[in-house]
Formats: sequence, structure tokens, C-alpha cells
Amino acid sequence: VSVVGVITIFTTSGTVTLGALTPDATGTQSTNKDTVTVTTNDSDGYTLTLKDADTTYTLASGGDSFAASSGTPASPITLINNTWGWRVDSLASFGAGPTSVISNAAPSALTFAAIPANGTPYTINSAAAEGTEVTDVWYSARALNTQPSGTYTDIVTYTAAVI
Repeated sequence: VSVVGVITIFTTSGTVTLGALTPDATGTQSTNKDTVTVTTNDSDGYTLTLKDADTTYTLASGGDSFAASSGTPASPITLINNTWGWRVDSLASFGAGPTSVISNAAPSALTFAAIPANGTPYTINSAAAEGTEVTDVWYSARALNTQPSGTYTDIVTYTAAVI
């Protein structure tokens, strides 16, 4: 009997809603997470990657946008006004992070990175054996009162692959 490797991946909702931001002169910030669960029966394990679905790296609303953070996983930074980013707690240089959703609040000291470009995914988790792993991916945006109103969106792609 030959049993083939199987891998499944799902997220909490497929959509992460950061909530409404009411910007002021110093900026406000909202943060929320997507929980990604990967299950495999492959004894070699898996890798889980994240990347932007296009090459703009922006949260867009018509012609308006939030630029991607200039941070990286190796050197994440606090968000500056009118930027957005992602983080996985304790991955690379992120350290400990949020424990709950932050909505329309004063800017936080949490650090974030730019979303990886389409074609250059970043590994956000891996396992060396079969089993189930859960990864919380946090997203955040910070807005100054010059940011035009609108509903801003982007598509992020997670890929789980057996090793």
C-alpha cells in the first residue's frame, strides 16, 4: 500500500478586517490577525509562505493607497503614517506582539514588515514532521488625517507545501 502525502491549509475567515480608522494629526492604528492552520500527514513536514498577490504591495482604494512598511522580518519597524504591514510574533526579529485586536488606537510600538512581493514569498512557519500547526499573522495600518477616506484592500497569498 502506498499512502501519498496530503496537506491542507485554511484561514480563519479569508478576510482580515482592520476596522475603521479615524485619523488625527498624529495618526491612528488598527491591528487584526488571520489564523492560518496547516495539517499534513507527510513525515517530512511542510513550509508555509506568505506573499502579496500582485506587485503593488499596497492597500488600495481606487487611486488612493497605503504604502507598504519599509521594514523587513530581519529588521521590522513601527509603522509610520499611511503605511501597513504584517508580523508573526517571535518570527525573525519580530519579538512578542499583540494579544488582542487593536482598533482605531494611538500608534503602537509594535514592529511590522512590508508584505513580500509576488514571486518572492517569505517562510512564516515550517514543521519537520506530520501534524497540525497554527500560525497567527497580524496585519496593521496606520493613518494620518491626510489619508483619503475609503475601503482599502489587498490580496495576500499563503502557500503550504510538503518538504
